[in-house]
Amino acid sequence: MFNSLSDRLTATFKNLRGKGRLSEADVDATVREIRRALLDADVAVPVVREFTAKVRERALGSEVNEALNPAQQIVKIVNEELVTILGGQTRRINLAKNPPTVIMLAGLQGAGKTTLAGKLAKWLKGQGHSPLLVAADLQRPNAVKQLQVNGERAGVPVFAPHPGVSSEFESATGDPVAVAQAGIAEAKSKLHDVVIVDTAGRLGIDAELMKQAAEIRAAINPDEVLFVIDAMIGQDAVNTAQAFNEGVNFTGVVLTKLDGDARGGAALSVSSITGKPVMFASTGEALDDFELFHPDRMASRILDMGDVLTLIEQAEKNWDKGEAERMAKKFADQEDFTLDDFLAQMQQIRKMGSMKKMLMMMPGAANIRQQLENFDEREIDRVEAIVRSMTPHERMAPKIMNGSRRARIAKGSGVHVSEVNGLLERFSQAQKMMKKMAQGGGIPGMPGMPGPGGFGSARKGKTNPKKKARSGNPAKAAAELKAAQEKANAPKALPTGAAFGAGAEDFDPSSLNLPKGFEKFLGK
Repeated sequence: MFNSLSDRLTATFKNLRGKGRLSEADVDATVREIRRALLDADVAVPVVREFTAKVRERALGSEVNEALNPAQQIVKIVNEELVTILGGQTRRINLAKNPPTVIMLAGLQGAGKTTLAGKLAKWLKGQGHSPLLVAADLQRPNAVKQLQVNGERAGVPVFAPHPGVSSEFESATGDPVAVAQAGIAEAKSKLHDVVIVDTAGRLGIDAELMKQAAEIRAAINPDEVLFVIDAMIGQDAVNTAQAFNEGVNFTGVVLTKLDGDARGGAALSVSSITGKPVMFASTGEALDDFELFHPDRMASRILDMGDVLTLIEQAEKNWDKGEAERMAKKFADQEDFTLDDFLAQMQQIRKMGSMKKMLMMMPGAANIRQQLENFDEREIDRVEAIVRSMTPHERMAPKIMNGSRRARIAKGSGVHVSEVNGLLERFSQAQKMMKKMAQGGGIPGMPGMPGPGGFGSARKGKTNPKKKARSGNPAKAAAELKAAQEKANAPKALPTGAAFGAGAEDFDPSSLNLPKGFEKFLGK
């Protein structure tokens, strides 16, 4: 969503590179480009004015003038100010001292409240809580049914005593306030520690919507009121947020549809305008496309500095530690990297989610954005199908692949033989690289890393002696092994000569050309 803003800001900072000192004209030009980038991204005008004023003031101050690299210092200032307008610090849910914790969702119709309710419930369940969903949206057609489907997918129970309406021609008959109150009583009786109340929305702000939301809030006294806002609605996001803040007094903001291609800068303005923090972000349609909002990490993404911390958290959450330990031991023992190992690693990566999203979290990802956009996620499925079409022996020993085997594998996986050949060639290169790293050679084209043992321990000019290959004939291999053991166990003959190699009985002092009379000290 913030690709356009990110590209504009990155291009602006490139113009500052190589300058040892920034003049006032340089600062003004940079601030002017930042202002244009923010306005083009739909950031609210009052927020842009305040943001650029602070950046200019700090850029003309001593922290830039005294910096060794003024360009990097400007980037640091912009990053810190972005974090400020995004809320400053990560805000988490305030849990009630006496359960259940009541969370009320509010927002316009179409913002994604019902879907978000399922995402939030699944996220809380993953955090060790026992949430209950309450269907208090009785006026949108099939809203109750949608919440029940989302609850089933998330593995969370749904309290829905009223079916709601099934078409736009029906009139709402249930009382959402009574449903919300009954839902909290249900949670207490079933020992749920979190209650998520899904409320109704409208296509626009009206008195009836605000009255209903205010009545539900007064009746259930929620611990958190989350305002769900569509990040793609443009400048109207600010007006909507202000209206809900005055009518409901929400405690936090949830941004949805952050995976869209709209400019979305107005969403950056909500926290600054209302003074309420952004707490969560929805980044896709799946229930797992939901994350805690970190202002510092979002600012880093916008400035193309990556979000490695989120990437690490996803890896820690989804990576199988047992599989990681097995691969580490295999790597340390210098065992061959097989196609079975390759398949296991692919499956681990798939658990982390979309490959595109993961790669976009890497620093400098904007430089390869076009390639990432063209990347087909189904390519991973095709590679997995190819590997699964092989026999266990073929996965262990890819060198046995002949033409007929490759044709059979291609037919079984539904691909062309050229794709099988390409996969085997890439795997062979990866296998050689892994073997070289395990032996201490490091990655080809890169210097070896320091450390004991394998990584980087081989010094220049010294190579590890190659072990003699064992014969494929079992009888011959057993004979060779027995001969090697006898040679290793044979007693070594001790040296009988002097330290310098000559025997003591053959030593002639006169051959040393010593001074006269020195022979008596040699015992001769």
